[in-house]
Amino acid sequence: MISSKTKIIPTLLLLLLQVVVYGQVHYQNPVLPGFYPDPSICKVQDDYYMVNSSFGYFPGVPIFHSTNLVNWEQIGYVLDREEQLPLAKAQTTLGIFAPTIRYNNGLFYMITTNITDKGNFYVTAKNPAGPWSNPIWIATPGIDPSLFFDDNGKVYVTSAQNWGAIKNRIVMSEIDLATGKLLSEPVTIWKGTGGKYPEGPHLYKKDGFYYLMIAEGGTEYGHKVTIARSKNIWGSYESNLANPILTHANANEENNPIQGTGHADLVQTNDGSWFMVALGFRPLNDHQILGRETFLAPVVWNPNEWPVVNGTGSIALDMKVEKLPGEIKMKTYNQNDNFSGEKLGFEWNYINNPIPQNYSLLERKGYLRLYGSEKSLSKNPGVTFVGRRQQHFNFNATTTIDFNPITENEEAGITLYKDGLHNYKLFIRKIGKERELVLAYNIGKINTIEKRIPLKKGTVNLTISGTPAFYEFGFSQANNPTTDLGKVETKYLSTETAGGFTGVYIGLYATGNNVKSKAAADFKNFTYKVVE
Repeated sequence: MISSKTKIIPTLLLLLLQVVVYGQVHYQNPVLPGFYPDPSICKVQDDYYMVNSSFGYFPGVPIFHSTNLVNWEQIGYVLDREEQLPLAKAQTTLGIFAPTIRYNNGLFYMITTNITDKGNFYVTAKNPAGPWSNPIWIATPGIDPSLFFDDNGKVYVTSAQNWGAIKNRIVMSEIDLATGKLLSEPVTIWKGTGGKYPEGPHLYKKDGFYYLMIAEGGTEYGHKVTIARSKNIWGSYESNLANPILTHANANEENNPIQGTGHADLVQTNDGSWFMVALGFRPLNDHQILGRETFLAPVVWNPNEWPVVNGTGSIALDMKVEKLPGEIKMKTYNQNDNFSGEKLGFEWNYINNPIPQNYSLLERKGYLRLYGSEKSLSKNPGVTFVGRRQQHFNFNATTTIDFNPITENEEAGITLYKDGLHNYKLFIRKIGKERELVLAYNIGKINTIEKRIPLKKGTVNLTISGTPAFYEFGFSQANNPTTDLGKVETKYLSTETAGGFTGVYIGLYATGNNVKSKAAADFKNFTYKVVE
């Protein structure tokens, strides 16, 4: 398996800037745009670390570092080995659900669910950038496990049980972290406030109370965060009369550009301030394509009282807070990858576990070489694909491909990929003795070719431009100007259309369509540019 050093280029685009006006600090949400759901956060001294769900993509569980809670730099992946993360049955929307990260006595813990493998497990590391240990599997039921380290030395694991004969409950056990063995049977500690799918539990201890925060309503428009507390960790838990403490499923927030807020975690800064990270999504015309993103909100949590999120129980795109732990810096999401390194950068992911021999940055220096397997975009695992998240509504993506297929079954190109049944692709194939460029749309069982263009010899430049409503495709050869090929709605790759838990990826791919390819596809570069 290869992974890339991606070159981030400077840009005039200022995405994050701290402005102090009348004692307030302004920042922009989301703090992690694009498909970064189910955030969990912990603090070690002056440093903050955050993880997100990755579902069927590999490597799994991206991990980020920050000193100010707004600027996040990815430092690696928690699960970067197949022995940690088998994804043969995951497709794109199963695999890894809701991770939690915690730190205790010099060791980082990440606990999560591999829904298509053995269930719940945790891994450990002394350095959050890795390496992380192999999984320690645990017998706690359900999904979304979380660890709580009590001040008496005992450790507890909570999880959400939402299917089977017993469901819609949060359960807890004491656990031995040396072995993963449960020291007590799972017992129900709270069922939430009555919303469907109580999940994402996290425990906190403050002012002599144990606070249990969960998500309810399902990860959709009715999502919300609720909280309960007890003097005894085993309960009974008293629900906050002001629940939910975060939701946009009400009349006040129905026009908020952020919807589906929920699945949150809390962190306290060195000065005693509290903040919440939570997921949400940004629908346009009732469709959301970027996936669930990570948002940040201030929390007031006075002694012996309940936490209050952003004063109103809501989150905005433009946020104002009294202070942050550190100064916000300029940030660019533009990417210019010339594939000159020995590894791919952290932006890139594979669909499920990659077949290492189908990817190379070394066989032809300065190129990413892909060998198509017999699997296609609609048939994974095993498809040759490497992609990055679409993180913005307005963007341009380009790549230059050198591909001379030997047989008519071979194809390679660029794709906008939601899942195996919902994707758009612009690719080169062979018809007779000639090459042609094909623009095709796949929407469920509807598969159509928009355009076929004969190609001259030589490399081909492929382009995709995105706006909130449309994707546009183009190409050029040699020094000729770009030719427009087609325009299609973004909404057919949305979660509302396709379902699932992921956002759109921009991917480079190759396939032999049921037969392993003989010809290699060489990609000379890839650029992703945010359009203001």
